[in-house]
Amino acid sequence: MSALPSLTVIVPVYNEAESLPGFLPRLVDFCRAYGWELVLVNDGSRDGSKEILERHASPPAVRVIHHKVNRGYGGALKSGLLDAQTTFVVTIDGDGQHEPDDIRRLLEFAAERDADLVVGRRDTGQNSGWYRELGKSIIRRFTRLLMPLPIQDLNSGFKLYRTELVQAYLPVCPDSMAFSDVITLTFLNQKDLVLEHPIRVNPRQKGRSTISAYTAVETLMEILNLAMLFNPLKIFLSLSAICFAFGILWGIPLLLLNRGVSVGAMLAIVSGLIFFFIGLVASQLSSMRLGELSARRRKNRAP
Repeated sequence: MSALPSLTVIVPVYNEAESLPGFLPRLVDFCRAYGWELVLVNDGSRDGSKEILERHASPPAVRVIHHKVNRGYGGALKSGLLDAQTTFVVTIDGDGQHEPDDIRRLLEFAAERDADLVVGRRDTGQNSGWYRELGKSIIRRFTRLLMPLPIQDLNSGFKLYRTELVQAYLPVCPDSMAFSDVITLTFLNQKDLVLEHPIRVNPRQKGRSTISAYTAVETLMEILNLAMLFNPLKIFLSLSAICFAFGILWGIPLLLLNRGVSVGAMLAIVSGLIFFFIGLVASQLSSMRLGELSARRRKNRAP
């Protein structure tokens, strides 16, 4: 196989002092063996993670970025992604659950298929409780109601991106855990080539996850916000059609019985009109924002 494209590995870290000693040295050695750059982002950790990361820093090959305060999972990834200057960039979690050798597999796969984003697909239910799988299922179903979703593992933290594209799309992504879902949906809606490749996931040995029920709710809201950006008419026209249909079905029987026009039926029809015109305005605003996003994309891809 020909030489692999240049790569930067991004690892966001927040209070992972217990997990870092077990996997960080192996990751550093692995990246050095392949000549990859490694960027470790300390997202305001308060447990000694900063000191552990500093001991492994050796710029420019291994760089550490420190946040004075916690910005969130997405905020940490943004700092690392904006720092990358290689052709591709991969993100993995800082809890030691990912295998470094899978990085090479995703890079080879991306180079072979000329992919813009490769999502590391985990086995369904692997090392996850039933409640987390339920949450993921709800998020996938909700997303499919709003937009096409050919990807199985939407919120995997193990992803390989074409650097110039992911940097262009960062302005529409949140600083929260919803980053993983939103960035994937952005690539899909921009008609970039998004593929999946299986990865292995080890059980978390130490430390604790920060994912909660609030994370799932927050993610649903961010996906709804993204749908409003990419396809607001689908939402507002659906609401408009429901209101119109409800108003007509409610009002016609009363008219046939010569009882006049129902106030409730008129309210439903007027609401349908309001949703319709809001959808038109939202569509215009969406076109303007997407135009800006496309301009950033073209600028980043310019030679």
